[in-house]
Amino acid sequence: MDEADFEAAVSDALDAVPAELMAMLDNVVILVDDEPEGADKELLGLYQGTALTDRGWEYGGVLPDTITIYRGPTLRMCATPEEVVDEVAVTVVHEIAHHFGIEEERLHELGWG
Repeated sequence: MDEADFEAAVSDALDAVPAELMAMLDNVVILVDDEPEGADKELLGLYQGTALTDRGWEYGGVLPDTITIYRGPTLRMCATPEEVVDEVAVTVVHEIAHHFGIEEERLHELGWG
């Protein structure tokens, strides 16, 4: 899957998230990158920032949180374009859930791990 098709899959996954939920995202940007930095080269997505549940009165004047979806690891993990589309959808929901303060363990319990 080329870069444009992968970005389209991410866009489609975002479009599938209910509008009410997307409207609650606050100060967050969603990016696509080829490979994760650091030791975990199989990371499919990453949320970096301060979850909404951890923001207090002092939160303000900060750079946006970021959700990054990684193309390389996703393509290596999936055998077909259909699997890529499905995995991207799960990864997008997973990372958005982190923005809302849902922890890794709970996401796995809910089937979004």
